[in-house]
Amino acid sequence: MAENKKIEDMSYKEASQELELIIRNLESGDLELEDSLASYTRGVELLKSLRERLATAEQKVSMLVKDVDGADALAAGEAADTSDDLPF
Repeated sequence: MAENKKIEDMSYKEASQELELIIRNLESGDLELEDSLASYTRGVELLKSLRERLATAEQKVSMLVKDVDGADALAAGEAADTSDDLPF
């Protein structure tokens, strides 16, 4: 498996693209067992990071929402899907 960039140094887009590539490689069934396990582990780490980033972004957006009078108000939003079912 190629040398991996640190997840915390990756942009959201880079992390999501790498996760998509990992999923494709795992689904292909062409990897050796050891490479599959390493890829799976990396994918789990990427997914965790992406979910944390989304939660942080959602919290920031909620804090920025204001009501018509200019007072701070949290608007009810739709929760992000945290299931493990990936649409890739």
